[in-house]
Amino acid sequence: MARDWIKYVIMFLSLVLIQVLVLNHIQFSGYINPYMYVLFVLLLPVSLPRYAVLILAFLLGISIDIFSNTLGLHTSSTVFLAFLRPFVFNIISAKEMDRSEFPGVKQYGLRWFVSYSGILIFAHHFFFFYIEVFTMAGFFHTFLRVILSSVFSLFMVVLSQYLIFRE
Repeated sequence: MARDWIKYVIMFLSLVLIQVLVLNHIQFSGYINPYMYVLFVLLLPVSLPRYAVLILAFLLGISIDIFSNTLGLHTSSTVFLAFLRPFVFNIISAKEMDRSEFPGVKQYGLRWFVSYSGILIFAHHFFFFYIEVFTMAGFFHTFLRVILSSVFSLFMVVLSQYLIFRE
């Protein structure tokens, strides 16, 4: 049990540092902004109480906001992601499926993980980019940013499953 908590603390700190020091400085023509820190919320144990997931998402989002000077954008988007997580998990998981404690490629398979992560990453990015611009004037421009950033972030999240989280 203590080993799991240490693993999650290290993952939290690592993802915050990677996001703030590296990924926040990557922008391809203003359309692709990778947000890999959402991986922390995606990989939290399924049995973790909902309030704990929301609190951890809040702490993750506020940490990114503090270092990025974005005034609650990441916090609200990450809490929204954490709020949707159990609904998405229940929708895409078969009832008779043997549910693992930890959602990941190894436990559920690539197709399931891409569906699970893709839906939640898209929801996070949609919420984030539309709150950021706070207008529907450039709807299609913002939607293109959502799609491209979601695809790139999903690619990084899935790649991390094979390179880092192989256990």
